[in-house]
Amino acid sequence: MPHFPMDSPDSVRSLPARRSVLGAMAATAASPALLGLSSPASAATAAPVAQPRALPGGGDLGPNVIVFDPSTSGIQAKLDEVFRQQESAQFGTGRYALLFKPGTYNGLNAQLGFYTSIAGLGLSPDDTAINGDVTVDAGWFNGNATQNFWRSAENLALTPVSGTNRWAVAQAAPFRRMHVRGGLNLAPTGYGWASGGYIADSRIDGSVGPYSQQQWYTRDSSVGGWANAVWNMVFSGVQGAPAQSFPNPPYTTLDTTPVSREKPFLYLNGSEYRVFLPERRTNARGTTWGSGTARGTSLPLTQFYVARPGVSAATLNAALAQGLHLLLTPGIYHLDQPIQVDRAGTVVLGLGYATLIPDNGVTALRTADVDGVRLAGFLIDAGPVNSSTLLEVGPTGASASHSANPTTVQDVFIRIGGAGAGKATTSMVINSRHTIIDHTWVWRADHGTGVGWETNRADYGIRVNGDDVLATGLFVEHFNKYDVQWYGQRGRTIFFQNEKAYDAPNQAAIQNGNVKGYAAYKVADSVTTHEGWGLGSYCYYNVDPTIVQHNGFAAPNTPGVKFHDLLVVSLGGQGQYEHVVNETGAPTSGTSTVPSTVVSYP
Repeated sequence: MPHFPMDSPDSVRSLPARRSVLGAMAATAASPALLGLSSPASAATAAPVAQPRALPGGGDLGPNVIVFDPSTSGIQAKLDEVFRQQESAQFGTGRYALLFKPGTYNGLNAQLGFYTSIAGLGLSPDDTAINGDVTVDAGWFNGNATQNFWRSAENLALTPVSGTNRWAVAQAAPFRRMHVRGGLNLAPTGYGWASGGYIADSRIDGSVGPYSQQQWYTRDSSVGGWANAVWNMVFSGVQGAPAQSFPNPPYTTLDTTPVSREKPFLYLNGSEYRVFLPERRTNARGTTWGSGTARGTSLPLTQFYVARPGVSAATLNAALAQGLHLLLTPGIYHLDQPIQVDRAGTVVLGLGYATLIPDNGVTALRTADVDGVRLAGFLIDAGPVNSSTLLEVGPTGASASHSANPTTVQDVFIRIGGAGAGKATTSMVINSRHTIIDHTWVWRADHGTGVGWETNRADYGIRVNGDDVLATGLFVEHFNKYDVQWYGQRGRTIFFQNEKAYDAPNQAAIQNGNVKGYAAYKVADSVTTHEGWGLGSYCYYNVDPTIVQHNGFAAPNTPGVKFHDLLVVSLGGQGQYEHVVNETGAPTSGTSTVPSTVVSYP
C-alpha cells in the first residue's frame, strides 16, 4: 500500500470495499411464584403447584473466556491459536475474551483478530502489567486497516517491546482504561489506509501517532503528545491533547467532557469475580484511575446470571425478573422475544462481543424508563425478518429525569447485513432522557454477504427522541435514509463519523422530497437547542457516481442549534455534496478527496 505522508488528505479508505447451554432451566415468563407473589387460592384448597426453580447467580464463564495468570504455561501459544482462528474471520461465529489475572507477564505479543477482547482483571490497569504488546495490524488485508472491526483492549498496562504499541483499527474497536508505558501507533505496518477509532480513560505516556487514520475520538485520557491529523481528530477531557485548530490541522478540542461514566468491567477481588461500576463524572478530565481508590460501586458475580450461548430469551428475562443482572459470555444468542430490562440499575454486560440476533422480526433489547441501566460490550446483528427496532432505551413517551443516574450505552454495536441478510427499519431508538451513548458503531453493511440496497434494507440508524441525551463517539454508517435523526431537546454530540450508503442505485433512490439525498445527521425542525462538535460525513456513491447529496447535516436555523467543526468529503469523486450544513459550506468537487469544512454554524 502507498505510504501517505502525515496530514495527507489522500489517506482514504479502500475503494470500493472498505472495510454448551443453560436453556434447560427454561422459564417462559415471570410467574407470580417466581416474583414472590401469593396465589389467590387458599393454602387449604389449592392443589400443589410445582414452583419454578430459581436461576442461579454466578458460575463458570464458559469455554470462550480464557483466563491466564502469570504462572500459566503456554500463554503465547494460546494467544497465537486464537489469533490464527480469528485473524480474517470478519463474519465468522468465533467469539473470545482473553482475561489476565493481576500480575506481571513478560515477552508476550497478543495479536487480536475479529471478535476478540483482551482485558486485565485488576481494579487498576497497573495491576496487570504486560511487558510486551497488544497488537492490531492489517497483514490479513494487505496492509489495509479499514476493516479491522470488532475487537477491544481494556484495563492493562503495556510496556511495548519496541517502545511503541501498534493499534491499527477501524470502527467498533475500543481502547479503554489502558496504560501504555511508551507510544501508541494507530496505523498499520506500511501506513496503509485506516479508519478508526476510540480511546477512553487511558494514559499513553509517549506520543500517539495516528498517521493514516482518517478520524479518531479520545475522551477523558492523558497523552504525551499527538503526531498529526488527516480529517477529524476530536478530544474531550484529554490531558496533553493538541490545541483547538480545526480545520488546519483538523483538531477539535474540548477541555472537559460534560458528563461521562466509564464502562462496567469484570475484575478479581482475591479469588472472587466482581463487576465494577464506575461513578458518573461531570466536566471530566483525565483518567478515573491512578490517583487513589477507584470511585464507584461493585457487584459480586453471584448477582449476575452468567448466560451461555443457546439460552432462551425467556430464561434471560426470568433472570432479570428474579433481580439478577446479565453477564453474556462470548457467543451468539438467538432471541424469539425481546430482552426486557425493567429494573433500575440493571447491568447487561457482554464479554468477547457476545452477539444478539433477534429472530422473526422482534426487538433485541428494550429498557423501561428507569434510572441507571448500563448496557455494555455486545453486538446486535439484525435477523432476516425485518425488525422495526433493534434496541430501545425507554418506551415511547418516556419523560422521567435521569440526570443524576443516567442510562449508559457503551460499546454496544449494531450490524445489519454482512454476516447474512438482515433488515431493520430503525436500529437504535433512545427515548429515555439523559441517556449517554458512549461509543457505538451502527452499521448497515457495505460488504460481506446479504448486502444490497433492498437485501439489507435499513432506513434509519439512530433516532433520539429523549431530551438531554449526550453522544460521545458516534459512528453511524450507510443507512438507506437518515443515519441519525434527533428529535429531543438539548441534545449534544461530541464526535460523529458517517458514510452515506455506497449502494444507492441512482439519484431517485435517495431523493428526499425536493431535497437531494437524506442528511447524515438531521436535527428535527421542532428542536430549539442542540450542539455538536467534530462531525464528519463522507460519500462514496460507487454504483452511480453522478449522485449529488445536498448536504451532510440538516438542522433548524435557530441560534440555539449550534455546530462546531463540520466536514463533508467525497471519496475519490464518487458522488458529491452541494453543502456541508443546510445551505452553508462549499461543495465538494473533483476526485481529490479534500474535505469541505464549516468551523461554526450558524
